[in-house]
Amino acid sequence: MPGQEPWASVEDVAQHLGIAKDTVYRWIESKALPASKIGRLWKFKLTEVDEWVRSGGSSEGYGGNKT
Repeated sequence: MPGQEPWASVEDVAQHLGIAKDTVYRWIESKALPASKIGRLWKFKLTEVDEWVRSGGSSEGYGGNKT
C-alpha cells in the first residue's frame, strides 16, 4: 500500500541507530524498545523507534520493562 511504512529488521534498526544488533535485542528485553514479534523474527517501525529514542528510551537508567 502506498504511504504505508515498511517493517524493519533488527539489522535495519541497528544500522539506522549505529548500534550493535545485540544492543537492539537487549533494549527489547530491558528497555521496552517498541517491537513486534512475527514468527521468530522481531520487526520494527522506524518512526516508532525514532520516537522512543527521542523520548529518552535509550538513555542510561531508563528501565521500561524492569520490575
